[in-house]
Amino acid sequence: MFNIIKNKYLSRKRFGQNFLIDKIVVDNIVNIINPQSNQLIIEIGPGFGVLTEAVVNLIDKLIVIEIDRDLAMRLNTHMHLKDKLIIIQNDVMKIDFSLFVKQTCDFIRVFGNLPYNISTPLMFHLFSFSHFIIDMVFMLQKEVVNRLIANPGSKDYGRLSVMAQYYCDINKLLDVMPESFIPIPNVDSAIVKLIPRRKKKYFVKNINFLSYITKLAFNQRRKIISNSLNNIINVKELIFLGVDPVARAENISVKEYCKIANYLYNTNLSNTIV
Repeated sequence: MFNIIKNKYLSRKRFGQNFLIDKIVVDNIVNIINPQSNQLIIEIGPGFGVLTEAVVNLIDKLIVIEIDRDLAMRLNTHMHLKDKLIIIQNDVMKIDFSLFVKQTCDFIRVFGNLPYNISTPLMFHLFSFSHFIIDMVFMLQKEVVNRLIANPGSKDYGRLSVMAQYYCDINKLLDVMPESFIPIPNVDSAIVKLIPRRKKKYFVKNINFLSYITKLAFNQRRKIISNSLNNIINVKELIFLGVDPVARAENISVKEYCKIANYLYNTNLSNTIV
């Protein structure tokens, strides 16, 4: 499989395709996933099936979601994979992951070498199904991984950091060099594991409020929070909540954003935000 990819491969820029070819990295990912046959496991973006094959060797069935029709057809005729795969040829952003649970089991596991061009919106899409997901193991652009794990006050801390850390415990596990892929990307990559919290660290009455205020705040991340949120909350209210009104969006903690979200939910702004 590795030689086939090196000698003849397809790459479509619109799909953000960079195919993993490093066997050591593949083995590391499989060890991290530790797939079991009694689990429903879904791979996003299997590509040529290098990681797919390594996982399928350890389990009976694997669901794969591949947007590229040619690659999906290739997997469907692969002599070692076809009998073990359930192939969904579709855009993963259009997939309702709750349907897998309703049809088969209570929880799912998700992994993949994600296309860089959709990694952030895909994270948000998956968060909305987090109560069905045991864990997620992804190869991502290193910059995105750094944003997922960033702390308040760092340059990488943003809306993705807040929402990801609200939903999940997150561990960056391994840096991966560009040479591990074909074509070679212009950026470094990293492997990250996200474990959705069964019991959230911070209580939020309505997730739409947290999503809304973080979007509003980080659209103007260099503004002080009392200015960026001045249409929905005033200085006195921020002080009442224990939030510094002159702090910038990047200095507000996840806990503080949750406090603001809950306060706004309890006010008459409910119809405006939701």
